Amino acid sequence: MILITGASSGIGKSTARLLLTKGHTVYAAARRTEKMEDLRQEGAHIIKLDVTSEESSAAAVGQVLDEQGRIDVLVNNAGYGQYGAIENVGTAEAQKQFDVNVFGLARMCRLVLPGMRERNEGRIINVGSMAGHFCEPHGGWYHASKHAVVGLSGCLRQEVHGFGIKVIQIEPGEIRSEWSGIAMQNLRESSAGTAYAKGAEKQSRLYAFGDRHLATGPEAVAKAIAAAATCRRPRLTYRTGFGCVGLTLASAILPRRWFDAIFIGLFT
Repeated sequence: MILITGASSGIGKSTARLLLTKGHTVYAAARRTEKMEDLRQEGAHIIKLDVTSEESSAAAVGQVLDEQGRIDVLVNNAGYGQYGAIENVGTAEAQKQFDVNVFGLARMCRLVLPGMRERNEGRIINVGSMAGHFCEPHGGWYHASKHAVVGLSGCLRQEVHGFGIKVIQIEPGEIRSEWSGIAMQNLRESSAGTAYAKGAEKQSRLYAFGDRHLATGPEAVAKAIAAAATCRRPRLTYRTGFGCVGLTLASAILPRRWFDAIFIGLFT
């Protein structure tokens, strides 16, 4: 039994669809349940879920446990990108970014862990990003949240190892989905009329070009998640999608000044 958050579009919806074709029982959860009617028709169980709400999260997990008796795999996919210069993004917006990408993810983990520990088995799959390994202008709060997911996932993996629970991280590169459009809209809105407007417009155009011509389809990430959910010995980390391996490797081996210079030139 597999529970997927953020399943109304992109990676989450593609993952739900792929796992359904493989015969798994799938609960697809998101705030926008009206966007998952196609998944319902394909056999998914649809749940309304806001991961930032303790009540909504507990109700969603409780419903699955009442109906199925267990959750074998949790796919923490819900997330979005709050882009904008750190000077321009207010505290409330920054907190919302962490509420969804970090605290919501941790909340869902806490809710499923007792049952997994009791059975001495289970898998938690956290969808992070290549953004958890490098930095770029105007992406401070998003990158900070994904760096946090890397650390949180690693610590959790060590904590629950003795209970038979596997924690796996998915780190997509540039993926064709709603994410890029929403992130760049946030960037343009937060930068309008400020000293960062020119760089924001430049970055928006480059992201739009990448989304049209370079980005990988969400189906590639869905395949990685399906492998992490079902194979006997899953890897600790799966990286897939345009730019993921190259940028992660470059950030690790290039001198920091060189890496900074690349992104300063591109996005400012």
